[in-house]
Amino acid sequence: QMQLTESGGGLVQAGDSLRLSCQGSDRTFKIYAVGWFRQAPGKGRELVATINSLGKTVEYADSVKGRLTISRDNAKKTPYLKMDALQPEDTARYHCAADYFAPTTGQYDIWGEGPQVTVSS
Repeated sequence: QMQLTESGGGLVQAGDSLRLSCQGSDRTFKIYAVGWFRQAPGKGRELVATINSLGKTVEYADSVKGRLTISRDNAKKTPYLKMDALQPEDTARYHCAADYFAPTTGQYDIWGEGPQVTVSS
């Protein structure tokens, strides 16, 4: 089964930008829809952005609209999550996930480990 390996987390200051990457392990990556989730300490998991397999359809949670941008490069087997104007409330562990049926089911079967993003005020 394809695997996802994430990178790009870290400690930043409020107002900074950060880009997360999540590379797929094989060529089948291009058929999967991708979602980025985050989970803050003591809170439930939140779906923040999704992108379909061709990169033509994207959606965002209301809480991040205008600040986060999801994209993908299928040639590099890599989706990205660009985060701008980061705030302390964005502090969370961010996971990418992939699934062929996600646009229909909303469920994701393949998960990355999840880099920690910490935003200091």
